[in-house]
Amino acid sequence: MKKKDNVKEDQLLEFIIETIKSKKGKEIVSIDLTKINNSVCDYFIICHGDSTTQVGSITDEIKIKTKEILQISVDHVEGEQNCLWVLMDFWGIVVHIFLGEQRLFYHLEDLWADGILTKHEDNLM
Repeated sequence: MKKKDNVKEDQLLEFIIETIKSKKGKEIVSIDLTKINNSVCDYFIICHGDSTTQVGSITDEIKIKTKEILQISVDHVEGEQNCLWVLMDFWGIVVHIFLGEQRLFYHLEDLWADGILTKHEDNLM
């Protein structure tokens, strides 16, 4: 992760969650994986959108806002071509943005159930 030295991982986590909320991402959860040996990262953030357009919009907003405001660039992005499941790798934080049906099919929350799951309220506006 290319980042400003003064941005901590927990600040980035909350910033990404708030950015997802601003684009009306649904059922936002974070999973703390720091206590799990050999986990692929420290945190997962999982959400979904109602359409591929919304999934793309959430993805773009995260890329733009983390770069513009925090001076952090995403290290790797996969799935932008079809926006069914976009994965954004910020090294310690991996963001999964699903189309609703894809999220139900893969249900990552169950696969990482030994992590600490936190549900974040959606913006209701």
